[in-house]
Amino acid sequence: MPEQSNDYRVVVFGAGGVGKSSLVLRFVKGTFRDTYIPTIEDTYRQVISCDKSVCTLQITDTTGSHQFPAMQRLSISKGHAFILVFSVTSKQSLDELSPIYKLIVQIK
Repeated sequence: MPEQSNDYRVVVFGAGGVGKSSLVLRFVKGTFRDTYIPTIEDTYRQVISCDKSVCTLQITDTTGSHQFPAMQRLSISKGHAFILVFSVTSKQSLDELSPIYKLIVQIK
């Protein structure tokens, strides 16, 4: 459950270079980053309207590598929603989501 009924943690997972940060920045700031800058982990807050009330999304843009499994598990355990991003031009980026999906199911 969220800390408050209108606070939600959203975690974005996917391989490096698939566009996770670009998607998050487009949603939060309305801008688009067309250059690749590797992310360790960034967090953004976005206030949205939902069901006639105000909700706060804490969006965690995770690293594209699997160097930090402890961070991955922590993000999953604290998350309320998950966005799994892959490149339509890379089957490998889709395949890399399978273990993350299984870990989400296991933890949640």
